[in-house]
Amino acid sequence: MKTVLLGAPGSGKGTQSIILSRRYNVPQISTGDLLRKAIKSGYELNEKAKTAIDAGAFVSDDIVIGLIHKRLSNDDTKNGYIIDGFPRNIIQAKSLDLMLEKLNKNLEGVILFDIDYKELIQRLTGRRTCNNCGAIYNIHSSIPLIKDNCNHCNGKLFIRTDDNEETISNRIKIYEKQTIPLINYYNEQNKFHSIPGTGDIDEIASTVSALFDRI
Repeated sequence: MKTVLLGAPGSGKGTQSIILSRRYNVPQISTGDLLRKAIKSGYELNEKAKTAIDAGAFVSDDIVIGLIHKRLSNDDTKNGYIIDGFPRNIIQAKSLDLMLEKLNKNLEGVILFDIDYKELIQRLTGRRTCNNCGAIYNIHSSIPLIKDNCNHCNGKLFIRTDDNEETISNRIKIYEKQTIPLINYYNEQNKFHSIPGTGDIDEIASTVSALFDRI
């Protein structure tokens, strides 16, 4: 499986990328995770990246593209990968295509998780993330067995700084302006597929798996 998962913040692409990564034994590549690791490790321009993340804005293309290229160059992406949160605009999409062509790891398909605004707000304001393994929970729909603890590794759950309604609304507006044009871009390559982002998590993952089985 060589894919990009698209969707607004809170659409479920992060959760699905983790499930599919385990199912297909290929790495999940999350730009959010890469950026947070870069900030912690003292990556150059990290203060600009941190400011953008806290404000719900997108980080500059050169920073994100550099991190993605470094990650995709690793040997563990040879048999597949699942990219979550990138590309977010046409410039990034074209850069990714060139990058993958040079690495001989071209995309097989692109999936959009479609979900309405009200549910996005509820999902994100109720989201809790494990500080150890990155697993995602929600106080409304995916409640951990033990409050504030991860079911998988018992790590502590935390609320991300960007999971507040004002920041979320800003992120969705930016998403609609910059990311939606990607639908046409990938449609022209016959790689675009859209599925509902609501419903049972495992059923959504099975829908994606069935799609790639056909591809």
